[in-house]
Amino acid sequence: MEPIYLVVAVIVGIALGLAYQSYRAKSAGTRARDDAARIVQDAEKQAETLRKEAIVEAKDEVFSLRAQTEEENKERRRELSVLENRLSQREENLDRRVESVDKREHQVSSSLGQIQKREQELDDLVAQETARLEMLACMTADEAREVLMGRIQEDVNRDAATYIRESETRAREEADKKARNIIGIAIQRVAADHTAEATVSVVHIPSDDMKGRIIGREGRNIRAFEQMTGINLIIDDTPEAVVLSSFDPVRREIGRIALESLIADGRIHPARIEEMFNKAEVQVTQQVHEAGEQAAFDAGVHGLHAEIIRTLGRLKYRTSYGQNVLNHSLEVSYLAGVMAAELGVDVDLCKRAGLLHDLGKAIDHEIEGPHAVIGADLARRMGEPKQILHCIEAHHADVEPTTVEAVIIQAADAISAGRPGARRETLESYVKRLEKLEAVAESHKGVEKCYAMQAGREIRVMVKPDQIKDSDAVVLARDIAKQIEAELEYPGQIKVMVIRESRAVDYAK
Repeated sequence: MEPIYLVVAVIVGIALGLAYQSYRAKSAGTRARDDAARIVQDAEKQAETLRKEAIVEAKDEVFSLRAQTEEENKERRRELSVLENRLSQREENLDRRVESVDKREHQVSSSLGQIQKREQELDDLVAQETARLEMLACMTADEAREVLMGRIQEDVNRDAATYIRESETRAREEADKKARNIIGIAIQRVAADHTAEATVSVVHIPSDDMKGRIIGREGRNIRAFEQMTGINLIIDDTPEAVVLSSFDPVRREIGRIALESLIADGRIHPARIEEMFNKAEVQVTQQVHEAGEQAAFDAGVHGLHAEIIRTLGRLKYRTSYGQNVLNHSLEVSYLAGVMAAELGVDVDLCKRAGLLHDLGKAIDHEIEGPHAVIGADLARRMGEPKQILHCIEAHHADVEPTTVEAVIIQAADAISAGRPGARRETLESYVKRLEKLEAVAESHKGVEKCYAMQAGREIRVMVKPDQIKDSDAVVLARDIAKQIEAELEYPGQIKVMVIRESRAVDYAK
């Protein structure tokens, strides 16, 4: 019985186990379905929430876009309103202007009618007055016109004659005034040219930077130099050059040597300037003495006073019209000696007087008066004979020559100054340049005459008015200037002035 109970128990156990498993399985399925349903519900709720949020955002964006669009529309409506107002104002202005123009046209038309009416009335009055005048004067209008023209012609002729006389008087006065002015300018220019030639020296410098060093800080170097040397130091825009100006040729030479030494040394300051000036002064003094002794030796003149020797040596740095005065004095001494020998007069006296005849030019910047008189006074103080003094005084006819020796010195001086190559070279080149300048202008068609003026700084070209018009004159001036630039060499600039003159000529028969 026990095995049966055991089997039944096992079977019952198995059945209970199976029933329990089936229950668990049903419970698990129910829970799974519940979980799935809950997840689906959650997903639906979340989706609904997202959909609502998207709808809200879309509504906000639509609202903002609508507001922006409305604002832009309002702005455009305002602009359109402003434009409409402007257009309406312009239309009103145009309407007012049209009305004003219409009124003015009406006024003008009415005024023209009145003017025409008054003109007609005036013509009638003039005709009536003319008829009345003819009746009173017993002359027609043509006869009265002839009488009136005759009187006017007499008055015009009388006034013309008076005007012509006054014009001639003014022209003569103006011509005299211009002539005096031209002469004064010519004298001034000639004097300036010779003074510049005789009183300046040019010192070349390595570069324009040296000019600043020569001037020094606040001008102390140039002031020290001018105070020390007694000459003027001119520093301008001339490239790589400075100018020394002084009437004393010896001091100018001392300054030139001192300045060249300073430039070569490179150390330029007041103490160095004083040192170089002292050295240059000693050097030039020695050169002056040696030049005087050499000149006396070359001329064969002996027994001269030491002061005359020094003064004679100073002529080494003196020029006259481009001619060195010391060399000129030696030439005069030689020429006077030869002529004296040919004429049989005192050769030594003539050679001595010829050497000393321009002695006054060495000190004429210090003493007023003709250089012949100054030289004679110096020679008198140094004990020279009266014959020598007379030759020196008379060589430019400051006193009348009374001896043969004095006349010989005059002739020798003229020969030395007038010989070819002495003083005429500069003048000849100057004249040739003026001739070439005039030839260039005359080579152009339509030129009648031309004149070089102001030392070659200006040329005035007279043209034929029937061949050259006013517009052609401008072209001609430019062509002449271009040809001058291409063919000539000249300092500075040349002014080309073309003059076209029209004249009305009639003859009384």
